[in-house]
Amino acid sequence: MDETLPAGLMRGTDGEVRCWWQQGLDDYAHYHDREWGRPVTDDTRLFEKICLEGFQSGLSWLTILRKRENFRAAFAWFDIDKVAAYTEADIERCVADAGIVRHRGKIVSTINNARRAQELRAEFGTLAAYFWAHEPGPADRPEVCDHATLSKMATSPASLAISKDLKKRGWTFVGPTTVYAFMQAMGLVNDHLEGCCVRAEIEAIRAGFVRPQGMSQN
Repeated sequence: MDETLPAGLMRGTDGEVRCWWQQGLDDYAHYHDREWGRPVTDDTRLFEKICLEGFQSGLSWLTILRKRENFRAAFAWFDIDKVAAYTEADIERCVADAGIVRHRGKIVSTINNARRAQELRAEFGTLAAYFWAHEPGPADRPEVCDHATLSKMATSPASLAISKDLKKRGWTFVGPTTVYAFMQAMGLVNDHLEGCCVRAEIEAIRAGFVRPQGMSQN
């Protein structure tokens, strides 16, 4: 990290100041700039991300990011209905796939979670409606998003609530830390640090963002 910058910020070779975790690596910086923290409402992307966060548990996100295209190929580009229809043969195919993380439990979990996602979609209309209903309000967010604050936020009240509810619904590999990382990436919170080159842009996007609504209960 650049010693002239506040803790948690790093200046890239392009002169831009970014959150430290992208490590100055081109592919990671691109993910930081163009994906992480931008609000997502697409169910396929939401399902993909929560599954990949489950695979990431115990590993670095960079490892998963660099295998993401292989994961997409292995899991039908995370089409919920297609993954929900996977059979034992598909499990064995994935276990044998050296391009992904060959963890049988996490592979089985992805298939299980696709089936649970179908149920969630049937109830709420979309996964987006379900997840965005849990977006933290301003009162539940820190006043300043700096490195000291963020380093203490591996979970949040919202991630604890989502995790508890998903587990009750039969989802697996969705602990509160996994769920909070999902929330950060999918834009339910903006955890780009103060001073990061994209924080203000994402704040502006969130200000004009139309939150998805669930199906009417009437």
